[in-house]
Amino acid sequence: MRSRQRMFAAVMRLLLKCLRLGRRRRFRLLRQVEQLWHYGHLCLRSLLYNSFTNGDVVLDSLFEPVYWLVDHVTRWFGVVFVALVIGLTSSIVAIVYICLLPLILQTYTPAWICWHLAYGHWNLIMIVFHYYMAITTSPGHPPQAKNDLTGVSICRKCIAPKPARTHHCSICNRCVLKMDHHCPWLNNCVGHYNHRYFFSFCLFMTMGCIYCSISGWDMFRDAYAAIERMKLLEKERLQVAANQTYYQTPPPTFTFRQRAFHKSVVYLWVLCSSVALALGALTLWHAALITRGETSIERHINRKERQRLQKKGKVFRNPYSYGSWDNWKVFLGVDVPRHWLTRVLLPSPHLPHGTGLSWDLPPCVTEQRTPLLAI
Repeated sequence: MRSRQRMFAAVMRLLLKCLRLGRRRRFRLLRQVEQLWHYGHLCLRSLLYNSFTNGDVVLDSLFEPVYWLVDHVTRWFGVVFVALVIGLTSSIVAIVYICLLPLILQTYTPAWICWHLAYGHWNLIMIVFHYYMAITTSPGHPPQAKNDLTGVSICRKCIAPKPARTHHCSICNRCVLKMDHHCPWLNNCVGHYNHRYFFSFCLFMTMGCIYCSISGWDMFRDAYAAIERMKLLEKERLQVAANQTYYQTPPPTFTFRQRAFHKSVVYLWVLCSSVALALGALTLWHAALITRGETSIERHINRKERQRLQKKGKVFRNPYSYGSWDNWKVFLGVDVPRHWLTRVLLPSPHLPHGTGLSWDLPPCVTEQRTPLLAI
């Protein structure tokens, strides 16, 4: 009996020792895992530590793959966008010449015929000229030799001299003089040498779309009503074909030429109205920027600088703004009054003021200001 009790006690003591040992090992393992976690966390923070890191930097880092994807997609689809612009514009011009122009010559008075022919062809020439110049003209790039430039910084991406108002385009992978933005519809950057062509194209394209929408409003209503009649008559014709006891003559159907004509008019009006709204808003936006003497990129920079100086009780002044009227004269290259006709209302390949490397006072500016460089 005693031997059994001793054996049972020995077994229980062995089990207790095993439990204590397992518990100690488990705690020791958890402690080691916790130490490794803290050590790895400390190593990671030491490698990635930056005193300038904030929420904006983290957000930009998270969106970096998205930016990379957008840059590469825009770069490869630029040719597609240009072909789309040319194709849609050509389709509108073809519809006008094939469908609308014969109707205008038959129904309008001679005065209205002369007006439509003169204004329509002038607007078309301005659109074609400025779009061709916008996509073929280089926006301008700074030289690689720093000896030729004064008061410049260095681009962190291409490690090259970066004059004032110059920014790096991640799509073109080059610095662009007075960069406004990269336009996929041009497959080109909008910069110092083609900014006027870009804005003029937007302006004249908007004017042409508004002209087509207003002039074709009555034709659009008639064509839309005719298409609805087509659908109704087609439905009646199918009902007649299904009814074998109906012996009357089926309703007449529209010919293919009539269907194509009405659908082309509806297509023209819907497309022109949509482009007029979208492109008109973009044109007004750029017109406001030109009035203030800044680009799209500079607007964000100037806004932050204005807020920073406002906290200090100071007033921000854009060094590249010469007043609303003079800003437009500088942008359009109007030096004398006749230039409003020869350089604005007629196609003109004249170069903008300056080289884009330095920003001296243009000769057309009436108010003398000390030029500043924002590096």
